[in-house]
Amino acid sequence: MEIYNIETGNFKCDGGAMFSVVPKLLWSRKYPSDEDNLCNCAMRSMLVVDGERKILIDNGTGDKQSAEFFKHQHLNGEADLLSSLANIGFQPTDITDVVFTHLHFDHCGGAVKHNEKGDGFELVFPNATHWVSKLQWDNFRNPNIREADAYFQENIVPIKEAGKLKFVEKDGELFPDFEVRLVNGHTPGLMVSIIKNENYTIVFAGDFIPTTANVPVKWLASYDLNPKASLHEKEVFLKEAVENNYILFFQHDIINECCSLVQTTKGVKVDKCFSLTDIK
Repeated sequence: MEIYNIETGNFKCDGGAMFSVVPKLLWSRKYPSDEDNLCNCAMRSMLVVDGERKILIDNGTGDKQSAEFFKHQHLNGEADLLSSLANIGFQPTDITDVVFTHLHFDHCGGAVKHNEKGDGFELVFPNATHWVSKLQWDNFRNPNIREADAYFQENIVPIKEAGKLKFVEKDGELFPDFEVRLVNGHTPGLMVSIIKNENYTIVFAGDFIPTTANVPVKWLASYDLNPKASLHEKEVFLKEAVENNYILFFQHDIINECCSLVQTTKGVKVDKCFSLTDIK
């Protein structure tokens, strides 16, 4: 099994949104912001290659939304999804499976593009089965007023209409050595991926734990719809992660790709930070 970091570009969001009730005096020591209080965040995806199966976890924003919309996301960086795949020798037609952590635009927008005529949409990964939790699909179809702006029909409906969307209804092994775990604090049915290769177990944490600074149990993002659930889910999961020596892979931490964890008297903390390519 081979595991790759796939960079899709960066965006900026308000520091208060990333760290909720944690005072800026504290979070700014762990994660920088600019003069407008904006934190620059990565939008990493992951490619898992296991024999003939090539699994892409999330895929960034894509480019279908309006310039006015993207202006507020402060997109930046040189990387893009397809170039990052090409740099390691893969084409969109090679992808056999796309796993969506959830359906917010910055996680699934890259799966659908405008067609050549510009009058419709087509799949970026035409040979892939696309996976999302049933809970998240139901939430996408009937979102609450706070979350609705993060969902776009054109990001997902063309996949469903093409017969390429499948639903996950419970925790378990989606593929050999590739487990998904459902959590509900950030949004209903977010899927955390736990991948075991020959030498280590790595967790694609997504918005469950978006940066190293969000590792402490109480350091939640205000984007979490159900913070009480997030607190419980993180506490339970971090205990498991320490006991099993999981490596966390961060989707949104622009500085750190991965980290190991350590149990301290003050709770689970980041131990060492490193890149995916550094793991032996």
